[in-house]
Amino acid sequence: MKLLLHCCCAPCSVMPLRLLRADGIEPAAFFYNPNIHPYSEYRKRRNTFREYMESQRVSFAMLDDYDMETFLAGVAAHPEARCGFCYRLRLHAAAEFAAAHGFDTLSTSLLVSPYQKHELIKEAGEQAAAEFGLNFYYRDFRPYFREGQEIARAEGLYLQGYCGCVYSEKERYFKPKAQPLILDNKWQKRENRRAAAEKTEQA
Repeated sequence: MKLLLHCCCAPCSVMPLRLLRADGIEPAAFFYNPNIHPYSEYRKRRNTFREYMESQRVSFAMLDDYDMETFLAGVAAHPEARCGFCYRLRLHAAAEFAAAHGFDTLSTSLLVSPYQKHELIKEAGEQAAAEFGLNFYYRDFRPYFREGQEIARAEGLYLQGYCGCVYSEKERYFKPKAQPLILDNKWQKRENRRAAAEKTEQA
């Protein structure tokens, strides 16, 4: 088996790499994640991926064109369905690379996260692999997620606070509250003068 592991980030790759190697499979890693925004966040995750793969002596490749526009165009109309499009976009690119470089099997570190839509990942992986004549290596890595995070933290890897896209960043940090519009004092004084002037004109 010659397996290419699509990696969403270094921390999520920790346990899939260890488990694959424990099973006698020596994977190569592939980074393609144009869903990550903003670019400063993307750069942190990309650089951490590269440094971690080098430290683990894992062969890797990075498709580093940061095709943000394709991702946004594909999800803007239906953001509620963005995860399926995101998985398909990334795994299709990984499968295409795998087929072009002599791999016969594809998998992804996305399968380790309990926060992702697991069945959609499996479906997208199987479809991408089939399109390029590959096998999709499916394994539920989720039971090892916490262990992987602890190892990543102990090794000083950059741990992100949200999935990657602008929508997940908003969901992670924006907490809407039902409250009235807040105006600063200068604005409020102008509004008061305007209202008073209108009353005078009406009188």
